Amino acid sequence: MPSLACLSIEAAHELLQTKQISCVELVQYYLDRIKQYDEKIHAVLTLCDTQALTQAKKIDEKIAAKEEIGVLEGIPYVAKDLFLTKGIRTTAASKILEHFIPPYSATVIEKLESVGAILLAKTNTDEFAQGGSTENSAFGPTKNPWNTHYVPGGTSGGSAAAVAADFCVFALGTDTGGSIRQPAAYCGITGLKPTYGLVSRYGVVAAASSLDTIGPLTRSAQDAAVVLSAIAGQDTSDATTITLEDSDFTHTMIDKPKIGLLKAETQLMDQIESSLDDLGWSHTPITSDQYPSDEALTAYYIINPSEISSNLERYDGIRYGEQNKDATNTHDTYTKTRQEFLGAEIKRRILLGTYSLSAGYYDAYYKKAMQVRTKVIQKYEKLFESCDVIVAPVTLGPAFELGSKTDPVEMYQVDILTVAVNLAGLPSVCIPAAIDENTGLPLGIQIIGKQKDDAKVLAVAREFQNKTNWHTKVEEITL
Repeated sequence: MPSLACLSIEAAHELLQTKQISCVELVQYYLDRIKQYDEKIHAVLTLCDTQALTQAKKIDEKIAAKEEIGVLEGIPYVAKDLFLTKGIRTTAASKILEHFIPPYSATVIEKLESVGAILLAKTNTDEFAQGGSTENSAFGPTKNPWNTHYVPGGTSGGSAAAVAADFCVFALGTDTGGSIRQPAAYCGITGLKPTYGLVSRYGVVAAASSLDTIGPLTRSAQDAAVVLSAIAGQDTSDATTITLEDSDFTHTMIDKPKIGLLKAETQLMDQIESSLDDLGWSHTPITSDQYPSDEALTAYYIINPSEISSNLERYDGIRYGEQNKDATNTHDTYTKTRQEFLGAEIKRRILLGTYSLSAGYYDAYYKKAMQVRTKVIQKYEKLFESCDVIVAPVTLGPAFELGSKTDPVEMYQVDILTVAVNLAGLPSVCIPAAIDENTGLPLGIQIIGKQKDDAKVLAVAREFQNKTNWHTKVEEITL
């Protein structure tokens, strides 16, 4: 049997189509790895082994009948446990949904099912996708496969760790303020946050509705483009979705893009500047005062909790989810259920958001934050007048140690280089670009484009990866 380690989507497809392996063998390879190594990593919350093997057998029957299979047909993937999956537990990593079985699947899950991709597992996340490390899960933290003393990033840390640990070919995550890109950077993989609305949010547990974005975590920009081509597009169930004339993101080429390079004070950016010179790509510096990071972080931590407090009102112990058993009336049911089953970070954000939206404070906080959001958008528009894409760090450093950031404000600072992209609704792809000399952990850059320029940012990332090997370093992980 050929090696199945660290397969790309194309390589896995070729092995299946040429009958070098069966789909059952491919699925079993990943299931065995999860069962053998996930006790160390804790990336998986729910394993879908029975359903996955049943689907794999159907793919094998199709191949045996000499039928052509699509590029994603039979490809095993995992999904962050915010995506509703019909008949399969969806918890949002919260005790309040610990036993919730959805009656329908998210649009994205249905789209992948329609092209034959195989769901292996639901992955860990910060509770209701709020946090920066995947330490805020009600079911325990996920650990970084590079070094299990470190965080994988949040909130799609379970999905990122699963890709890095070779538990799947690709994963789905959500990005509200950097939650795909940050764990991708910490785990040395590729993570794409598409343009807001390009991928349907229907059937995905809501966090902050004007910020939430669905995207893939993969081994390369090419794989991210393949997955995005399958999941993008308008959805009648999600009024915020958009559509593009060309929905194939895999073939766009870009010759010598004009790069705006954020001159953050990190060793990484000096290395990136040298790499861009080697590629022959022109680049102009962007100073910290030109880039909307500080004001974006302030606005984000008003807007995000406000929308969280509104979206999480539905978890009241009455309609669905867990319920406190000691309550004697409706008010007690509501308050005691939320007190018992919601975690500390979620309670903190509900309090912040409710305060910001309350009478007498709305204008001073939420309205002002929305005005700052407009300023963030205008800053980006100004920057894009002189460049095709912006290249910036994803984080100020590599992954941090588990339990090392106990101050919430310190944890919020981790998002300083990512939240502006969400406020402006822009596409951004994180790719590995260096290894930190002190920790041996990966470092990532993000390539940011204008709205609907997803194909362009993927093309730039793909070209960078064609000329470098940072994205292959993840293959050296030993569990």
